[in-house]
Formats: sequence, structure tokens, C-alpha cells
Amino acid sequence: MTKAISVATKTRQIVKKHGGDKSAMIAVLQDIQEAFNYLPKEALKTASKAMKVPFSRVYEAATFYTAFSLKQRGKNIVKICVGTACHVRGAAALQDKFERTLGIKPGETTKDKNFTLETVNCVGACALGPVVVINTDYHGQVTMKKIDKIIDKINEGGA
Repeated sequence: MTKAISVATKTRQIVKKHGGDKSAMIAVLQDIQEAFNYLPKEALKTASKAMKVPFSRVYEAATFYTAFSLKQRGKNIVKICVGTACHVRGAAALQDKFERTLGIKPGETTKDKNFTLETVNCVGACALGPVVVINTDYHGQVTMKKIDKIIDKINEGGA
């Protein structure tokens, strides 16, 4: 049986992978978020010390970029594009359907920690609108019926 690795240990490994250089701070934060699905405060403190950067600078970067999350998120991140092209093609109705189906609002996570719902202003796939991104998988021309199929597939262990 393998022992779970601590947040601090994993963070130090990530910083070391990037050479411990403060110029790699964004890449370090990206890797920390990939490892934990958000940026735990302990990881930010550890990275700050390991890169010899004031905590305020690390926190500033972590809060400046919307791609980073300081709140624990679910296993599956559902991002609904609400940009202009997706909006005119029904993104608001899709958002409502996701909210009702998952029982959460944007920025919230289901109690079982399986889903986090987010809205984004654009995912750069306007021709496919409305677009929903689940983790790294893009779903274009999403309809109400497709939402149930997507969620069922994820709940069954699929991507």
C-alpha cells in the first residue's frame, strides 16, 4: 500500500521540477492546481518559501488569473461558455439545466465533490456554440438532451 504524499512534499517536488526559479511561478501554480485541482493555501506557502518569493506575490498571481482556484473543486469541472456566440445560441438555458440537474450554482461544488460548475466568457470555439467544457473535453452544439447524456457518462466513469 502506498502512502499518500503531503501537500508540502508534492509542492516542493513541483517547484524543484521547475528549477526553483521564481520566473517559473505561473508554471508552478499551474502544476499545483493540476495536482490538487485547486491551489491549497499550504501549497502556496510552501511554493513561496521554496522559490524565495514573498507569499504576497504568489497569492497575487494566484488571485489575478481566473484560471486558478483557491477553493476546493470537484473531480469534474463543468465550464459553460456564456460568451456572445454561445449566449445567443442558448447558453443561459443550458446553464439553468446544469444548475437544476447538479443542484448547484456557478462557483459551487456538489456535496459529493464530483462536480464544480463554472461559467466562462469565451472558450474560443464560437462556431461550435453553445459550448460546454468538462475538464479538458469540449462539447459543441450542446442541447438539453446532450446535458443528461454527458452527466450520465461522467457518473458512469466515462470522460
